[in-house]
Amino acid sequence: MSNNQPVFLTPEGLKKVKDELEYLTTVRRREVAQMIAEAKAEGDISENAGYDEAKTAQGFLEGRIRELETILKNAKVISNDSAAPDVVVIGRTVVVREEGSDLEEEYTIVGPPEADPAKGKISNESPMGRALLNKRVGEQAVVVSPGGEIVFEIVKVK
Repeated sequence: MSNNQPVFLTPEGLKKVKDELEYLTTVRRREVAQMIAEAKAEGDISENAGYDEAKTAQGFLEGRIRELETILKNAKVISNDSAAPDVVVIGRTVVVREEGSDLEEEYTIVGPPEADPAKGKISNESPMGRALLNKRVGEQAVVVSPGGEIVFEIVKVK
């Protein structure tokens, strides 16, 4: 993640990032410090698997904290009030239909930190997200996939 690039978040996404950072810095850091202290108390740390595991956990924890701090530093809360109501922008939900199909699919366009395709939240940086952005109801979006191009019609924007 670039240190200067804006990170788009919904208000809910911003709260989740802040909550996670709070938990990691107040609760999880103490837990990991306790794990390290307990492993050190066992004696020689040179061949202590518990100590190695705790130090690895500490490294991952501190990396995640830095990542969350960067996200917050560059956070841009999504406000789509100025966009026309029938235009796909970050923060809106779009209903699409693949060309040649009657099946409709619904996606919410979010920034990368909030993306969760299993829950219908796709990143604005994903191939599908990029193809849908700035399209209007009735227009087509072409998604380039490994299997070729897939054409979707914009059915509704919420």
